[in-house]
Amino acid sequence: MQPPKSQPSKPQPPKPSATAERTAALINALSAEDPTPHTVAAVLREHGEADPVELSAQDIAEMRAVAEMLREVFAADGIDTAAATLNHLLRLSPGPLRLSSHDGLTVWHPHLDSTDDAPWGEWFLASSCLALTVLLWNRQRPPGGICASSTCWNVYVNQGSGLPRRYCSRRCATRERVATHRRTHHP
Repeated sequence: MQPPKSQPSKPQPPKPSATAERTAALINALSAEDPTPHTVAAVLREHGEADPVELSAQDIAEMRAVAEMLREVFAADGIDTAAATLNHLLRLSPGPLRLSSHDGLTVWHPHLDSTDDAPWGEWFLASSCLALTVLLWNRQRPPGGICASSTCWNVYVNQGSGLPRRYCSRRCATRERVATHRRTHHP
């Protein structure tokens, strides 16, 4: 008896934590002084967006406005503030919640944007709010934060159930530890 032939698998949509990581990466890229369509497209590709990724200056402007609003979720000082901010942003989404398989190209997954080919800004707001909402719901705490380093403004996603992170990366945490050590041991 031969084993059954395997069917080619459909690309899976990212899990909420992966979508939240993409959200953080996009917020950080869009918060740069002058993000270009090329740099933002590179972040989208790095996080699984299929080519072609074509962004205009108008798309970048709309996505920057969304990034500013989403940053407020990461800046929330507690779960109630994060939830209130997400509730406000969810009301801005043109949804309703719907399921999409992108014409059979992926498995079924939820969307809050108006159509599968919605403008980039609408897509960014809807997909990010959905992912951050699921993380807050599952973990019962804010989905992320803003780096505590005095020289960094990056946002990050809290992973796991341990102590909340304070820094966006080990690099920032190490830089702050070294600076504190120098201040206290080398006045």
